[in-house]
Amino acid sequence: MKLIKFLEDYPKCFIVGVDNVGSKQMQEIRVSLRGKAELLMGKNTMIRKAIRGHLSKNPALEKVLPFIVGNVGFVFTKEDLSDIRESIQAKKVAAPAKAGAFAPIDVHLPPQNTGLGPEKTSFFQALSIPTKIAKGTIEILNDVHLIKKGEKVGASESALLNMLQIFPFSYGLVIHQVYDSGTIFEPSVLDITSDDLRAKFLQGVRNIASLSLSIGYPTKASVPHSIVNGLKNLLSIAAVSDVEFKAAEKLKEFLKDPSKFAAAVAAAAPAAPAAAKKEEPKKEAKKEEPEEEEDDFVGGLFE
Repeated sequence: MKLIKFLEDYPKCFIVGVDNVGSKQMQEIRVSLRGKAELLMGKNTMIRKAIRGHLSKNPALEKVLPFIVGNVGFVFTKEDLSDIRESIQAKKVAAPAKAGAFAPIDVHLPPQNTGLGPEKTSFFQALSIPTKIAKGTIEILNDVHLIKKGEKVGASESALLNMLQIFPFSYGLVIHQVYDSGTIFEPSVLDITSDDLRAKFLQGVRNIASLSLSIGYPTKASVPHSIVNGLKNLLSIAAVSDVEFKAAEKLKEFLKDPSKFAAAVAAAAPAAPAAAKKEEPKKEAKKEEPEEEEDDFVGGLFE
C-alpha cells in the first residue's frame, strides 16, 4: 500500500542499488533526503506484485519491472532530479577492500614509505611490488596498479591495503535507472545541459543549411546564406560593370579611389601606445570610432 501511494503521489523516482550500504549509512541518507524525497525498500517479489496490480491505472510502470533485480530500492521525489541525485551521491562512506568483493574502481599504490618493518616484505613480494628497505622500513619504489576495476579483490591485496590503512572503496546508493512520468532512462541523461541541447540543435541547423545550399532547395536555415551569396554575386557584377545600386556605392567609391580604402584601414588600426596613456573613457571612445566606420561599410553592403 505504501508503494502504490508513492507511485500515485510522486511522478519521478530513482531505482537505486544498495549493495554494501549499512543500516547507519541508510539512516543518514534518509535524514539527508527528508522533505525532498522518500526512500523505500522492500522484497522484490512484493514490489513486483504491487506494481503489476497497479498496471491497470498506470500501464507505464511495466517499464520498471525488468530493473527490479538484486538489492534495489526506490527514491521517490517531486523535486529536480539532478539536485536529488547530488544529495544521493554525496552520502558515501569509505570502506576497506574486502577479499572476494568486486572492485568498483581501479586501485593504485603510489611510491611511498609504508612505515612497515622488513618482516612484512613477503606481502610485497607475493604481489610483485618493487620495494627497498629505507631507514628500517619498507618503501614502495614505483606506482603499482594493485586492483583492476571489476575484478575480485584477492586475500593478499586486501591484507596489504588493511596493513597500510588504505580504504580505497566508497559505498552508497548507486542509481541504476530514472523513472519520470512514464519514461525510464539511464542516469547519464541527467548530465545533459541546456548548452548541450543548444549545441546539438545548432549543429542540426548548420547541416540543414549546408544540404539545402548544396541541392538548391531553400529552407529557413539556408535562405539567409542564399541572400548573402546573392548579394556577393551582385557586388561582383557591379565591380566590373556600370551597374549601380545602393549596396554597391561604397564598393564603387573604393574602386575609384583606392586611397580611401587605405585611409579607412589605417584609421581602423588600433593606436596601442597612445591609447595606453589616456583615461579609460577616452580609450573606449577611440575604439568606437573605427568600429562605427567599419560597421557603416558592412551595413552598406547588406542593406
